[in-house]
Amino acid sequence: MELAYTEGSIRWPLRRQLCKIEYNWIQGVEALEDYEPGVNTASSVPRETRVLNALSKSFMSSHGHPGRRLVPELLDEFEVRGPNGTHTCYTVTLAACNLRDVSFSLFPLDVARALSHSLAQAVACVHSQGYVHGDLHLNNVLLALPSNFDDLSVEQLYAKYGKPETPLPPNIPAEAARPLLLGRSIDQLTLSTARLLLNDSGEAFCPASEVRLGRDCHTPSGARAPESKFEPGVPLTHRSDIWSLATALWELMGMKPIVAQHIDVLGPMPSDWWLRWKARDELEVAVQKWRRREGNKIVEEEKAAFLDLMHRMLVYLPEERLTADEVLQSDWMVKWALPDYERSLKGST
Repeated sequence: MELAYTEGSIRWPLRRQLCKIEYNWIQGVEALEDYEPGVNTASSVPRETRVLNALSKSFMSSHGHPGRRLVPELLDEFEVRGPNGTHTCYTVTLAACNLRDVSFSLFPLDVARALSHSLAQAVACVHSQGYVHGDLHLNNVLLALPSNFDDLSVEQLYAKYGKPETPLPPNIPAEAARPLLLGRSIDQLTLSTARLLLNDSGEAFCPASEVRLGRDCHTPSGARAPESKFEPGVPLTHRSDIWSLATALWELMGMKPIVAQHIDVLGPMPSDWWLRWKARDELEVAVQKWRRREGNKIVEEEKAAFLDLMHRMLVYLPEERLTADEVLQSDWMVKWALPDYERSLKGST
């Protein structure tokens, strides 16, 4: 077994289920000696497991949401007693690398559109159950693995991704492990592999039953809604996720976080400044010249629709921003992102 790191936890990707091997993330640390599903459930359950449990129950009691499969499923909870202490662990759906790890270059245009629609659908799914994700950025968006990944034997897994290693630098505990890298380079991404999971619910909360003030927002500053900075004593809402979603969509479509950079420098913009905002012109520099080189540049009609969507998501007053459902109903999502998303479902394996 091997480790993989996330924002608030460390993960192990192996689980046996009777005679069939099923790979899932086991979030926790250290050696998992004699792990048996359902045994040694931890008494102190982390916030993320509470949220995932609540979401699972909501989905079971309703007709479900089309974005349900884009949210990791909680499979088990338990404790591990190892040489470095006792740790709460839980298993969730296995995935590959996060989108930040592969966003060093430009996503193929059809892949960027499909991933954008998937991400908006995942956020809409979480919101439909009354929750705010609270930490939305590309580090917390994972590439899903192909459905036939569970068909790999342990030997085949090691042959493809490498065997476990246990380095022992002097500054770490006596027992540790290096992460398993299941990712792929951006030039390997196609529509058939453009599937994601919205990860890390450790900052998620339900506004109907829990107040989360702006000052307690831990989203990275480049993706953080401005109300958390300028109104730190005001509760966050679902619309805070919408601002973060907009910055993520821009990065998916435009390679570098232009929106975040300019907002950090200029502060939040009044709506009537948007048309004069110089970052609009930088779309040509940051996106179009690269897409033109790859032969798949964004046409003017799509560019206008995408910028209009950004305009309606990046609004200073939270209550004036689009909802997640309205994002999915926008012209850009319906005319450009949705068709590529649907093609990705037909070609996925």
